[in-house]
Amino acid sequence: MFYPKLDAILLEFLAEDLGSGDISSSALEGLGERRGWLTARKPGVIAGLPFARRIFELAGATTWTSLVTDGDEVEAGKVLAYVDGPGHLLLQGERTALNLLQRLSGIATKTRRMVRIAAAHGHARIADTRKTSPGLRWFEKYAVRIGGGCNHRWGLYDAVLLKDNHIKLAGGIDRAVAAVRETIGLAHKIEVEAESLEQVRQALAAGADIIMLDNMSPEQVAEAVKIVAGQAVTEASGGIDEQNLARYASTGVDYISMGALTHSVSALDIAFDLDEPKQKVGQR
Repeated sequence: MFYPKLDAILLEFLAEDLGSGDISSSALEGLGERRGWLTARKPGVIAGLPFARRIFELAGATTWTSLVTDGDEVEAGKVLAYVDGPGHLLLQGERTALNLLQRLSGIATKTRRMVRIAAAHGHARIADTRKTSPGLRWFEKYAVRIGGGCNHRWGLYDAVLLKDNHIKLAGGIDRAVAAVRETIGLAHKIEVEAESLEQVRQALAAGADIIMLDNMSPEQVAEAVKIVAGQAVTEASGGIDEQNLARYASTGVDYISMGALTHSVSALDIAFDLDEPKQKVGQR
């Protein structure tokens, strides 16, 4: 069961590829029902199967059989699902379904890897950012959750984050926090971006609920965690990747947000294959 809004989005994805019609497959219409299957060519964490299924259904597929579920880790060569329907219609949905499934699985795979590194060196939770592909934020943040990460704010509307330019506009951290607190009251927590240990102290004094330690070294983050001493939630962000993640996780910080989970991830290699036509009795 899909929401109409989601169906509308997936139909837009299909329309981007189909345009005025599939001029490659149109001549093959009427050649009967076929079976296709999705196979992982590389090991990874699968995410996006429900969306791939719906794309094929919207394209005209008649039957879908899943062999794994989102969140499963698979080896190379694993068949993920079978899809049956008119052959030319399966081909019309193939690329759109693969594009989304491959990207989301790539995000989930990377997130799972980061979550494991962080867990081995501390208690920090891995979070995403707003550095997502235009139009794909909902899907990409879904993939982060499938990989074991958590979602930071979804947009400018659902959480307060006072960054460097907000602070400059207001004339200081204390003024920025006071202005927002007067507007929103106690309904929302306020996060403040700090670029130095002095700004960490200022954010604490202003009553920030969460302090983002932006582009600080692991040593600076560790010192900031000591200064905060549990008075606010701490988040490390900026320049953190797989190579230095363990050092940041070891600082005792509460959250580590990584734009790289979504903005520069490699898609997981997944293939779609169609079966050969069945020979009739007596046919050679």
